[in-house]
This record gives sequence, structure tokens and C-alpha cells, in this order.
Amino acid sequence: MRLNWTALPLLGLALLTTSAFASNATKPFSPDDLVRLARVSDPQVSPDGKHVVFALRETDIEANRGKVDLWLLNLNEERPVSRRLTQHPASDSSGRWAPDGRGIYFLSNRSGSSQVWHISLDGGEAQQVTSLPLDVGSFEVSPRSDRIAVSMEVFPECVEIKCTTDRLAERKKDKASALSYDALFVRHWDTWNDGTLSRLFTATLGNDRKAGEFKLVSGAVRGHVPSKPFGGEEDYTFSPDGKRIVFSARITDAKEPWSTNFDLYEVAADGTGETRNLTADNPAWDAQPVFLANGDLAWLAMSRPGFEADRYVVMLRGSEDDKVRALTADWDRSVGHIAASFDGRKLIVTADDVGQTALVEIDPKSGYRQRLLGNGQVQGYSPTRDGVVITWASLGSPPDLYLVTKSSTAANSRAVLPSAPKPLTAVNQTLLAERQFGEFEQFSFKGWNDETVYGYVMKPAGFERGKKYPIAFIVHGGPQVSFSNQWSWRWNPQVYAGAGYAVVFIDFHGSPGYGQAFTDSISQDWGGKPLVDLQKGLDAALGRYDWLDGTRACSLGASYGGFMQNWIAGNWSDRFQCIVNHAGIFDQRTMYYTTEELWFTEWENGGPYYLTPKIHEKYNPADHVTKWRTPMLVIHGALDYRVPYSQGLATFTALQRQGIPSRFVFFPDENHWILKPANSLRWHSEVLGWLDQHLKATRIPPATLPGN
Repeated sequence: MRLNWTALPLLGLALLTTSAFASNATKPFSPDDLVRLARVSDPQVSPDGKHVVFALRETDIEANRGKVDLWLLNLNEERPVSRRLTQHPASDSSGRWAPDGRGIYFLSNRSGSSQVWHISLDGGEAQQVTSLPLDVGSFEVSPRSDRIAVSMEVFPECVEIKCTTDRLAERKKDKASALSYDALFVRHWDTWNDGTLSRLFTATLGNDRKAGEFKLVSGAVRGHVPSKPFGGEEDYTFSPDGKRIVFSARITDAKEPWSTNFDLYEVAADGTGETRNLTADNPAWDAQPVFLANGDLAWLAMSRPGFEADRYVVMLRGSEDDKVRALTADWDRSVGHIAASFDGRKLIVTADDVGQTALVEIDPKSGYRQRLLGNGQVQGYSPTRDGVVITWASLGSPPDLYLVTKSSTAANSRAVLPSAPKPLTAVNQTLLAERQFGEFEQFSFKGWNDETVYGYVMKPAGFERGKKYPIAFIVHGGPQVSFSNQWSWRWNPQVYAGAGYAVVFIDFHGSPGYGQAFTDSISQDWGGKPLVDLQKGLDAALGRYDWLDGTRACSLGASYGGFMQNWIAGNWSDRFQCIVNHAGIFDQRTMYYTTEELWFTEWENGGPYYLTPKIHEKYNPADHVTKWRTPMLVIHGALDYRVPYSQGLATFTALQRQGIPSRFVFFPDENHWILKPANSLRWHSEVLGWLDQHLKATRIPPATLPGN
């Protein structure tokens, strides 16, 4: 197979930052701005290719929540103007076109529970499609509009929905609050296991768009559909004729917490007949089934059981002969998302690539690949007749919709060159035009073993040549994720640039987008190669950018990045004036025995703690607390079951007992992330206050920090 990395004209700086560098910009970007920005997502192109519906989340500061509505664009307009499609006090999301293109199905809780609704493009009020006694988690309408699939959480022993509702009613009558378990998971992400499974049901759709009686179709497989905690409608799909459904699921049994064996299952859309396992030969992860127009089935597959960051390869099963072949086995990138092109003849995928998230088209027949967009971050996409509508963002621009099309044939090549993306929305234009953003630049250096490693540096807003600026040195989590040219709603470098800090962040060994061997290299070496990369990366930045003040630097990170803060405190203790540690691992032993997804820590440490204790303990921050000296801010959420809050409390205890300046900020209503608007503002206040206290010339006394 051949790969064509045709050069794509990069978007100009003005487009990268929307209008943030306008001459009238006077205020630096702030945490309040970050919280208030409207968030564009989930573009869906109509069946005729003329319109796109998308979700827009706006923050209701008073209600302390985000509210989502659906908006519509006419792609045939020279300068498309967005118009609101839904407006209700409840949130409306997951807009999906009816196959005839005359209306849109969506999820809403406007009836008091999450149900499927339909709104016609001809006008009028939205009509309720499902009236189920349980919340609908996700849905998909068949290509022929004759059937709808929904996911609902039911008890695994229950075939009928009434069985679940009756059991829930009985549970409410029980005055005892105890929960009993005979196997893991007892809790997952931020929720305790209540004994239910997310399962797939289908029903017929009448001419009035009302759903009939629902029948369980995934009952032969004891597993969550979609998967927990982050699965969605990408976990299942109808065949082109609407007669079959293929879904991805992992068996829910005593081995589930240390298994990544998701398989693809095929079942008749009406629930009759046998359920067939299509990927039984692969003991690793199979995900995101997608049908092509000719009936061939594509999906993503890993090859190593128990490794959640293995390379995803695009697989294809022929509809005529059931033969399976790997389309991207020769491409050393892991595919993130897969979809069929508008005509169903090709595949469109995304993949991390050298600090960017690329959009790539694949010909299923030849395996030929062409990059459609190669800079910034493609967060979501939906193919059109002659291009792709994308949700695109960068380090300097929050998400907006763009149209990527092909414009000309390259000389001496069959490739058609992509044109510069056309902006479709500018939902935050007014605010951004009044804000100063920090300019950013990617750089490379020789990291561990002199291997090439990449990172980014960002200037503070209002940068003045000749001045030196204190540094926010941000370490990404994961660890197998990339801190790339992307927009973040949690760890956003522009917030620190707006507060007067230069920002440095490194894609150390373990990050994706640089080849699978680079990603693999962090396993069983959490405190080794990554620490060397961070040390050399900061030194390289200091040597290259004379406006960085190496005497005033604070290291920050969450999750694995939080682990690294504890590791830095004991193994690089003379570098930073302060540390910010969010949801960081303190003790590898207790982490193993209290986290939920055991496959992760077992892969990263060569097995269960009781079998490989030396590997777990090799990089255990708890063993190095006597070398801690650096003031540390510790943050944790009570609902964090991935890294339980006892890890943060233990970190704070170790600091306090040794008399090291420290502060513990606890969020009783947050999980691994800080999501509520008011909590996000408080989080940023605490973090920036800690940096100001230790790095700015005018120190802020601890007693005046928020919360004291």
C-alpha cells in the first residue's frame, strides 16, 4: 500500500486564532472566557449533502451547567449563516438526519427523561418519538427509516423493559442502602455499579415517526452496548439494507476489569435468529463498526490483549466472501475514528501525527491513503458530497466548523490536492476579537537516547521583546495521549498565557503520533524515559527561547501528569519553584488495589501487583518523599475512581508532615475531571493563585488565596 502525505497549505495564523489577534484586542484570555465560550461539536451532513446540523453548548453561569441546542447550516450558501433549530430549557443533542432528509431526530430530556424526538425542517414543534420508562442513552435510525435502535440500562436478567422498571421500583422501597457485589467492577469512572447493563433495543418506526414496542436485540451478549464509561453510537450500526445490526461489546463477567477483549457481534435488526461473533479470533479490542455502500464492513482493531493504547488498524470484511484484511497494517499510526465517505465507497479516518490530528481518506480497494488535513485538531467530522465538514481547533483557536474540499490534481500524481478549509462558523468571534492570545510554536530536540522528541512553546499574551517570563511547564496525562496542537477545555495553555506565563509542554516517550514503538516505550518505564524527555525538553526550550525565565518555573499535571509531579518532587527536586498536582498517583501499591480498570495498570507494570511488585515499585513516588522540597498544590475529586482521592490525600499528608508548603483542594462533586462551570473557575483560581504566589515578583500571601 502507498501513502501520499501530499503537502497541505497551512492555515494562516489569523485563521488559527479566529480573530484573536485583531488590532483592537486589549484583554488577555482568562479562565472566565474559557468557561463562557460556546462549544461547537457533532456536525452531521444531510443525506442530500446540502445542510449540516450541529450541536452548540452554551454555559449557563447562573444554573452552573452547560446547555446544548441544535443549529443548522445551509452548505449551498456562499457565506453560510447558522440558524437555531431547537430552543428549549432542556438540552437537545445528538442530532441525526432522517434518511429522507426532511427532519432530524435528536435526544432531549424535555419530557422529564432522556427520549428520542423528531423535528421537521418544514417547521413546527418537535414531536416525541419514544416514550419509554427508562432513559435512552443513544440511538440510531435505520437507513430505510423503518426501525430505530436505542440503548437503555436494564438488569441483565430482564428481557422485557417492565422487568427492570419493576425491580427499580422495589429497590426504592428498600430502606437499607447497602450494595452487594460478588465480582468487579464495583465502581467505574465516577459511578458505583447498580447491577444494570446498557443494552441495545430496536422497534419499528411508523409513518407518524412513533416508535413501536421495543425488543432486546443484544441479549445474547452479556455486555454494555455502548461500552462504559465513554462509548456512544459509534459502538453499533445498521447494515445498508437495515436488516442487520453490528455492535461492539466486551463480556461483563469477573474478568472484565482486566480485559480489553471487545468483539463485534452481528444480529438481525428485529432481534430474531442467532447472534454471530464476527471477531472471535482476535482476543484484543475491536471497535467502531462501519458499513460501506457495497455491504463490506470496516472497523478498528488492536492486536495485543490488555493494552488499551495499542495501535488501531483499519480492518475490512468482504460482504461476498467474509474474507478479512488489514487496510492500514503498513501505516505506523493509530486510527482514532473511522467513518464512510458520503457515497460510501471510501473511508475517512483521523489519527494523531507528530503533534497534530490528521484527517485521512482511504481507498478500501487499494489501501491508498491521502491526507485531507494535517495541522491542528480534527475533533469531529461528517463527509459531504465533495468534501468533509470538520470540527477543527488548535492551540490558538477553539472549535468551529470548516469545510474541507478537493480542488486540483497534483502534477505527476493521481492525488487531488485539498484546498484550504473554508470557515463555516465563528461562534465566539465577538469575544475572541477582544482577547489577546499567546503565539505558539512546535519545536524538536534530542530526548532520551538522542531520539527526536517534539514539544510546543507558547508566548504569554501581550508578549514584549526583551522581557523574560515565568514558565508554566505542563505535563500531559494518559500517559498515551498527545499534548498537541489542540484546544483543551481543562488544561488550556492560553489561560496561562493570558495570566502572563510562558508555557512549555512536551510529547515525551509514550505519546501517540510518533510511531507505535514510541508509544510502547513508556510501559514499565513511567519514571525513566519520560523524565529524561521532560528534562531535556525544558533545557532545549530554555536554550532556544531567550524570553523563558528558567529561574521561575512551575510544573503542572493531572492523572499520569499528576504522578509525574510526585515523581519530579523526589527525582528532579531542584528544578521548579512550585508544583501543581491534580489527581496524581502517590503510591503504586494502593493505586493497583483501589483503581477500577485493572488492565491499564497491569499492562503498564507487567502484571498484577502481587505478581510483579518490583516493576510496580520501581517508579513509586511514595518511596521518595524524603527528597521532596518543592511547594505543591494538590487537587482531587471525590468521584474520581480512576485515581481514588486517597492518593491525593496521601500526597498532602506527606507534604504536611514534612513541613513543605502545600495546599489541598477537594471537590466533593467532581470526578477525574473538573466539569461544572463554578468548579472550573475555582480550580483555575487556585492554580493560577499558586503560580502567582511562587513565581510572580509580587507574591500573594497564602492567607489571601481563595478559600482561606
